[in-house]
Amino acid sequence: MPAKLVITGAAGRMGKRVAALAAEDENFEIAGAIERPEHPDTGKDIGLLAGAGELGINVKSQYPDDADLVIDFSEPQIAEKTLDYCLEKNAALVMGTTGLDTEQQLKLDKACEQIPLIYGTNMSVGMNVMFTIVGKVAKMLGSDYDIEIVEHHHRFKKDSPSGSALTLAENICIETQRNFPDCIVNGRSGKSNARTDEEIGVHAVRAGDITGRHSVLFATKGETITLNHTATNRDNFVIGAVRAGAWLVRQKPGRYSMADVLGLND
Repeated sequence: MPAKLVITGAAGRMGKRVAALAAEDENFEIAGAIERPEHPDTGKDIGLLAGAGELGINVKSQYPDDADLVIDFSEPQIAEKTLDYCLEKNAALVMGTTGLDTEQQLKLDKACEQIPLIYGTNMSVGMNVMFTIVGKVAKMLGSDYDIEIVEHHHRFKKDSPSGSALTLAENICIETQRNFPDCIVNGRSGKSNARTDEEIGVHAVRAGDITGRHSVLFATKGETITLNHTATNRDNFVIGAVRAGAWLVRQKPGRYSMADVLGLND
């Protein structure tokens, strides 16, 4: 039986692609499309907005009576309401919204005692492979290699640095026993900013319509190694989120990751 899917942030770039792919997937029945009340697409059919044909589900600010799964690509304020809804309905949650504050993160940690939940700063398969290997590479190379992370995104992205850049940095810290986030240096300015051995530089670029590019540079005297992931369109994130949703609705309450979905922790 298809899982009843609710999409929050439904009329956004990511939400519309979730709707388009879910409409073609027999694992899902789209039960709701949620946006903030003042959104200009409120009241419109989500299928038509997503280019998937009329689905008979209009974009609303009210959540439906029932759901098995929610996929959220919205904003932190809406994401918190979504979490409350999932707890009320015992619905699984794939949370792709970035920029959550500490209190909201703690609320996610608590929620996973009741519902199955994935919070992913980046849902793409390739990026999650990079999340898995970046710390191992840092550990193998050792302390002689300086580490810098550079992320590029479109000019409309609100949070900086990206959640994915911070996840890369955190995974490096775990494997190399650095203190996260204390060792992070976000950009540099001034004349007395010589790097330390422990720090990880993180730099954000916001320009044009760049979907997403993350580079981790390891440099020492005589050589440089770079791990790079480039997203050429948003479908790679959406494909990962939809894949995660189909997996998550079969799981017990708990906090999972894309690495769990992909079997990278096996």
